[in-house]
Amino acid sequence: MEFRRITNLPPYVFAQVEALKLELRRSGDDIVDLGFGNPDLSSPPEVVSKLCEAAENPKNHRYSSSRGIPRLRKAVADMYKRKFDVDIDPETEVISTIGAKEGITHLMWALLGPGDGALVPTPTYPIHFYAPLFAGADVTSVPLSVDSDFFEVLVQEYERQWPRPRVIVTSFPHNPTTACIERDFFERLVSFAKAREVFVIHDFAYADLTFDGYRAPSLLEVPGAKEVGVELYTLSKSYSMPGWRMGFIVGNAEVVAAMAKLKSYLDYGTFQPIQIASIIALNELPDFPKTVVDVYRSRRDAVCDGLARLGWEVPKPKGTMFVWARIPESYREMGSLEFAFHLMREAKVSVSPGVGFGPGGDEYVRFALVENEQRIAQAMRGIRKALPELHD
Repeated sequence: MEFRRITNLPPYVFAQVEALKLELRRSGDDIVDLGFGNPDLSSPPEVVSKLCEAAENPKNHRYSSSRGIPRLRKAVADMYKRKFDVDIDPETEVISTIGAKEGITHLMWALLGPGDGALVPTPTYPIHFYAPLFAGADVTSVPLSVDSDFFEVLVQEYERQWPRPRVIVTSFPHNPTTACIERDFFERLVSFAKAREVFVIHDFAYADLTFDGYRAPSLLEVPGAKEVGVELYTLSKSYSMPGWRMGFIVGNAEVVAAMAKLKSYLDYGTFQPIQIASIIALNELPDFPKTVVDVYRSRRDAVCDGLARLGWEVPKPKGTMFVWARIPESYREMGSLEFAFHLMREAKVSVSPGVGFGPGGDEYVRFALVENEQRIAQAMRGIRKALPELHD
C-alpha cells in the first residue's frame, strides 16, 4: 500500500540514534542521554496541583474549545503585554494549539498548497522543513551561519524564487544552531514582508531560555508585525511542561481566524484541565522561567567548559537549551551520524547528529542540556576516552 504523504520521507535520523541507544542500554550500558531535547525538570507544582483539582471536576471532562478557553487566551495576551509590551486581543489574536508542532503543521495547511513556496532556515528543527511539504508546498532551504548575515541571505533566496515564496519561517533563539538575533532583524524582516506581501511565521519556543544578559525579542514587538506575521509561544521549555502540549499562535487576526476554522474540523483542543492549569503558569508564576534558566546556564557551562578542557572549543550559546558543537577537525570526515554513533558506542554518550537538522548540519552535533551536572561530568570522561586525538 502506498502512503502518499509519507512515502518519500527520508529515514528519521534521530530514530536511528534512538534505536542504537536502546540496543546499548538493553546490553547493560549506561548511556548519558544528551541527544533528545526532552526537558527533565519538573513542571511547576502549583500547575500540577491545579491540573489534579480541575481533573476531578466532571464538567472539565467534556469537549473543550479548539480555540482555547477564554481565560487562557486572556492570560496569553496579558503575558505578552507584561513581557514584551505588545497589545494582543485575546478574542481575535490568540489561539491555543496542541503544542507548537501541531500549530506549525496546521498553519502550513491554512497558508500553503501545491505550487506555493516557503523559505526555511537550514539547519533547522525538522518540522519547520516538513510541515510545508505536508501541505504540498515547495521548500527552499536558506543557510543559517555565524559567518553570514541571515537576513541578506534570506532576501537573496527570495529573489531567486519564482513564483515568489508565500511564507518565511524563522525561529530565534534557534534550534539547533543556538543563533540569536536583535530586534533590528525583525524590523528589517517586517519591512521586507510588507513590501513583498510575504507572511512570516516565527517559532518562539525558546523565548525565555536566554543567558548572560541577552533578551530575546518577540517578532510582535515591531510595529506592524501583526499585519504580516504570527508567533508561536509554548509552555514546553519556559515552564518545563513539554508533555502537556500547550502552545499558542499569536498575532495576525485573519490567520488566527483561519486556524480556528481549520481546527474546528480537526480537534476540540487540549484537555480542559490542562488549559486551566496553564492559566496558573502564565498568571501566577512569572518568575518560574528564571529558575529553569539558572539550571540550563549551569549545565551549559558544564558542557562547554568540559569540552574545552578536552581540547574541543565550543562557543557558549546565549539562548536555547542546547550546545551546537562543530565536530573536531580530526573526526569531521566521519560525518555527524557516524560520529554520533562513535560517541554512543565508545563514550556512552548520546548526542544528536547535525545532519538530522538538514543541509549545513553535518559538521556538527547537538548536545541537549537535559542531564544534571554529575551526569555531564560522566559524559566528559567518556568523551575523553572516545576522542584520544583531541588531547594526545
